[in-house]
Amino acid sequence: MKIAIQQLQKHRKDGMPIDDTVQLDAVKQRNSDIRDISPIHVTGHCTIGSQQLTCQLNLKGHLILPCARTWEDVEFPINIDSVEIFDWSETVQEGMHDNIHPVTTETIDFQPVLEELILLEIPMQVFKEDADQAVIKGGKDWSYSTDEQVEAEKEEAQPKTDPRLADLAKYFDQSDE
Repeated sequence: MKIAIQQLQKHRKDGMPIDDTVQLDAVKQRNSDIRDISPIHVTGHCTIGSQQLTCQLNLKGHLILPCARTWEDVEFPINIDSVEIFDWSETVQEGMHDNIHPVTTETIDFQPVLEELILLEIPMQVFKEDADQAVIKGGKDWSYSTDEQVEAEKEEAQPKTDPRLADLAKYFDQSDE
């Protein structure tokens, strides 16, 4: 999604509506947890100043992420509202503000900004709805147990005497004669 700065002049009076669908496949390369991304529907309205473009954006779509417990695909919906400012004046400095993006060419490229907004929305962990009901089987040299199962196993297990100390236990059981 690119817009030439000169095209903005015809929208200066009423602003510029945005209603577009973009494919942001590059985010999959920037974050390996993203298995798939749907086309993102971008809507909003931009107001044009003398050397600034202020856009109120809404992004809708969904990501496919791995479940933290079962590693199965989970559909994660995205609905982001953001205000982004693009500035092509010579006084703007890189990194001055988080939501001010300096424009150094004759076109404004929305794609890096949209990708950044998507990446910031990805949670640390997602869980499939029935992930806590899933039976996870162990593998070679490992097994899976819940905390409740571990506690139950501890209660069931009777303390066994070490066979090397069995004679010592008999010694203390004898009464003084």
